[in-house]
Amino acid sequence: MPETVPEKTPSEGLVRAIGRWSLAALTVNCIIGSGVFGLPSVLASLLGRASVVAVVLAAVAMAVIMGCFAEVASRFANTGGPYLYAQAAFGRFMGIQVAWLVWFVRLTSCAANANLFVTYLGEFWPQSTRPAMKVKAGTHLSTSFTVAKLSSLLFVTLAGGFYLLTHSPEPVNAAFSPGATQWARAIVLLIFAYGGFEAALIAAGEAKNPRRDLPFGLFAALITCAVIYGLIQWVVVGVLPDPAHSERPLADVARIVMGSGGAALTAAGALFSIYGYLSGNMLATPRITFALAERGDFPSPFALVHPRFRTPYFSILVFAVLVWLLALFGSFAANATLSAGSRLFYYGAVCASVPVLRKKRSERPLFQLRAGTLISIVGVLICAGLLTQIEYNKSLILLVAVAVAFFNWLVVRKRTITQI
Repeated sequence: MPETVPEKTPSEGLVRAIGRWSLAALTVNCIIGSGVFGLPSVLASLLGRASVVAVVLAAVAMAVIMGCFAEVASRFANTGGPYLYAQAAFGRFMGIQVAWLVWFVRLTSCAANANLFVTYLGEFWPQSTRPAMKVKAGTHLSTSFTVAKLSSLLFVTLAGGFYLLTHSPEPVNAAFSPGATQWARAIVLLIFAYGGFEAALIAAGEAKNPRRDLPFGLFAALITCAVIYGLIQWVVVGVLPDPAHSERPLADVARIVMGSGGAALTAAGALFSIYGYLSGNMLATPRITFALAERGDFPSPFALVHPRFRTPYFSILVFAVLVWLLALFGSFAANATLSAGSRLFYYGAVCASVPVLRKKRSERPLFQLRAGTLISIVGVLICAGLLTQIEYNKSLILLVAVAVAFFNWLVVRKRTITQI
C-alpha cells in the first residue's frame, strides 16, 4: 500500500509566542552539551593551538547543514525530526535507517558522557573506574542542570581569559604540525559538539514570525556557541602546559587559575551537568523507540509495557545495557566520534531532502533557503567527506548499525504504518 506521511498544517492550534531571541536561547541550550567538558583536550591532541581555528571551520560547515534543516523542518507541524523528514522525502526505508541512527546517536552520546562522568568523578575519587548510571524521572530539574553547565563554563572561561591577559601563554610546540587527517577528525568531533540543534526546530511552528525568526535564532545560536567553544579552547591551550594529555581540561585550567577549590567547583558543575544529560536521556530515549515500535517501524518488543510500572521496560533495558557496554569498552573520544558519524549520516540525508521535498510538496515552507539546491549539495558533500575520515574500526561499527537498520526494514516493510 502507498506510504503516507502527515501533511503539514501550518501551526494550527499553536500560539505564536516564541520570539527570535527566545528561539536563539533555546537552540544554544540544545547545542551546548556536557561534552564540552572533555572535548578541548581531544582537540588539542589533534591540532594543538590551531584547534581554535577548527572550532570556526566546523561552525561554517554546521551553518550549511543548519540551513538545510531549517527549510525542511519548517515544512512540518508534526514532531519526528530527521526520521519524519527522511521518510517524507525518500520513503519508509530511509526513514527507518535514520530512526536507527538517531537512536544510535543517543546511545553513543550517553556512553561518551558516562565516560566523561567517570573522568570528572576522579577529581574527588581517583579510584573510580566505572560509570554509575541511575535514572530519575526528574524532568523538573532541567533548568538546574542547564544553569550548572553554563555557570561552570562561564566561571572557567572568564577566570582563564583573565589569567591569559595577565600571564604569558604556554609556548607553542614548533615541531607539531597537524596534517589534513587530523584536521578532518577534529571537525568530526566538533560535529558532536555542535549537534543537537535539530531538537530546537520542533518549536519553529510556535515562533512569532518563522520566516524571520527561524534563520535568526539558528544562526545567532551558532555564532554564540562558536564564540563560547572558541574561548574555551583558547583558554585550555593557552593555560595548560600539556592540554593534549589532560583528562579533565576545564578542571585543570581552574586548578592553575584558582587553585584546588576552583578545580573542585568546576568538576562538581561538570558532574551535575553530565548527570542531568544522562538522566534526561534515560528517561526520554526509550520512549522514542517505544513510539516507533508502536508505529510499526521498530521491532515489536520495544513496545512492551511493564504490567505493574507501566513503563517501556524492554526499551529501557536495551538502551541501558548498550550504553553500559559502549562506555565500558570505548573511550569518550571514541564514543563521541561514533555519535558524530551517525549524525553525519542523517544530516546528509536531510540536506539531500531539500530539493526532493521542493518537488514533492507544492506548499511553500515557512523558511526557504536561497540557492537551496546548491547549499544542499554542499551539505551532502561536507557530510560525505567527513564520514570518509572516520577511523576504520569506528566505520565498521557504524556499518553494523546501518546493517541492523536494513535488517529491521526487511522485517517490518510489509507492516502497515500505525499513526499514533
